[in-house]
Amino acid sequence: MHPFVRPKKHLGQHFLTDKKIAENIVELLSGFGGYSSVLEIGPGMGILTRFLLQHTAYQTFVIDIDRESVDYLKQQLTLPEERIIRGDFLKMDLSTVSQGQPLALIGNLPYNISSMIFFKLLENRALIPEMVCMIQKEVAERIAAKHGSKTYGILSVLLQAFYDIKYEFTVHEDVFDPPPKVKSGVISLRRNATTKLACPEPLFVNVVKMGFNQRRKTLRNALSGLIQRSPRSEAALQQAVFGQRAEQLSVADFVQLTLLIQEINQG
Repeated sequence: MHPFVRPKKHLGQHFLTDKKIAENIVELLSGFGGYSSVLEIGPGMGILTRFLLQHTAYQTFVIDIDRESVDYLKQQLTLPEERIIRGDFLKMDLSTVSQGQPLALIGNLPYNISSMIFFKLLENRALIPEMVCMIQKEVAERIAAKHGSKTYGILSVLLQAFYDIKYEFTVHEDVFDPPPKVKSGVISLRRNATTKLACPEPLFVNVVKMGFNQRRKTLRNALSGLIQRSPRSEAALQQAVFGQRAEQLSVADFVQLTLLIQEINQG
């Protein structure tokens, strides 16, 4: 491949072209958690990567599923070839990148797989103390939203259970190639003190998902499929929390609701 052939766009990727914005994104990495390795997801033409490489405290790795991007980066970057990985981030074993040591994530995430990337983050939360990323603005706002907001949803609760999340800034369409049809948002996620929920996590996830999948309904109706019916459960369902809607509950409220449902079902 000729060194000046640009990689094609893929997987819904829009390449950032503004170097100042790229620098600002990289500067949001704080070293929180004492990590020394950073993995960039979907580097494309390497605009973020070049600023990452200026931080000698970090050992930079990049992963891209596209062969053209990987070939281009190998020709253009002063980065050892073994740190330029061709592969699917969603399928990779993240512990192999940093030999099981803490690892930060960064990236301009492809819009169409951003939610799956966040679920991968949750699966590996013990390994990842910090993430900085750019995603579709409405998704960024939803993830950072607090309870009571109409944009608060499933990812808001599941991510905020383990990460402190901040909406950092908005990025407009004209600094991308090709320009997307929507604005983008940059968010930072840093691990909070919660290592394990005070309730069964699989049930917690089901409660959150079912609650928001029918978000216009009260939790009494939205969660009916999770609760074993009995005279005792009918009485418990009259508690005030079941008269609320999912968007009204904080993460702590969802934990308490999960414990209540567990208690009802053990009846």
